[in-house]
Amino acid sequence: MAGIVFAFIQVIQMALSLFVYILIASAIFSWLYAFNVINSSNRFVNSVGSFVYNVTEPVLRPIRRILPDLGGIDISPIVLILIIYFLQMIISNPIQPALLSLVS
Repeated sequence: MAGIVFAFIQVIQMALSLFVYILIASAIFSWLYAFNVINSSNRFVNSVGSFVYNVTEPVLRPIRRILPDLGGIDISPIVLILIIYFLQMIISNPIQPALLSLVS
């Protein structure tokens, strides 16, 4: 049973890490798109852009509502990455040993 709990915790950690990479890719993609570095009429580029936008925007939108307007600077991905790292620390430090001690 402890192995299942440990595997579940590891999957959650991996999903959170993957989402951080998607957030970083979304920020880089938005910069490249804003400065016309990439061809926005390309089908592949358009599908990648819409994927990262559709994945990250529902999570970033509430953070953008809370943050003050900083002009053209969007720090919501940075805030979300800090929140994700905070959640990972909570999961790995106090919760994981407590769950494993209860199951064992």
